[in-house]
Amino acid sequence: MSIQLIRNKESFSLQAKGCVASIGNFDGVHRGHQILLERLKARSYESGLPCLVMIFEPQPAEFFGRGKAVPRLTRFREKFYYLTKMGVEKIWVMRFNAALAALTADEFIEHILGEKLRVKHLIVGEDFRFGYQRHGDVNLLKERGQRLDFTVEIMPSVQIAGERVSSTRIRQALNVADHVLAERLLGRAYCMLGRVVYGDQLGRVLGFPTANIYLHRQETPVKGIYVVRLHGIAKKGLPGVANVGIRPTLGGTRTLLEVHIFDFEKNIYGRQVKIEFCKKLREEEWFANLDLLKEQMIKDATQARNYFMSRGEL
Repeated sequence: MSIQLIRNKESFSLQAKGCVASIGNFDGVHRGHQILLERLKARSYESGLPCLVMIFEPQPAEFFGRGKAVPRLTRFREKFYYLTKMGVEKIWVMRFNAALAALTADEFIEHILGEKLRVKHLIVGEDFRFGYQRHGDVNLLKERGQRLDFTVEIMPSVQIAGERVSSTRIRQALNVADHVLAERLLGRAYCMLGRVVYGDQLGRVLGFPTANIYLHRQETPVKGIYVVRLHGIAKKGLPGVANVGIRPTLGGTRTLLEVHIFDFEKNIYGRQVKIEFCKKLREEEWFANLDLLKEQMIKDATQARNYFMSRGEL
């Protein structure tokens, strides 16, 4: 299925046909989002209209935060990947700027939902707010929908094992290294996607060659040393150990994801990979010299190997 990525609202129109749509951040594309998207696809099939998801870049909280970093679960490319896997036909990326923030709730409904999208059916979460100073809510959508000839469906919050599924709750779980809860709420293990790039080769000198991945995030929801699997190279995930951090022993300032794959020597520079975070081992630390750093890396690798050996993967 061909996915249409829309970035310029001025050149885009669904004309008279219209669509069924949903709007939100969709950070993480978690179980709550997945249930909403399955409903969106069902309504699309029933009506014969394309299904469209509108997301924002930057996310509103990032725009209003004015430099205060939000630890995203998914950067844009990852979000696009998961939305595509869910079968969304059209993804409209709205640039969230001062002009969009200044739109009143009525103007958003009239100009965006009505004139541009010609939405026929809209599905949103029960806590969805929009428009200048978040004045718009689901009740206003229903009221204006009657006038503009579109229906509104409200999706209640999803509860799993007594936990309300939300991006915030998943970030909290990852922050305390509760990967079991994070996986339950996401519907999959927490992963990061990226391209393997050249590093400074110090890991190879220390006996731990790494696949280095730029994270393209100001802030990450995971930090430290982790047991991981690297996907995208072999049929099964390759076991390894990873560091997410700035490498303080080396005077680093930029957050990197460095993955040491066990018993692996192939050149994978330039490959797109997915890193699955299985278990946190410890926080990133500063060491007085490289010998102490190497000693700790050996301990980390041993712990990670034991993790996989206990599962019959090594």
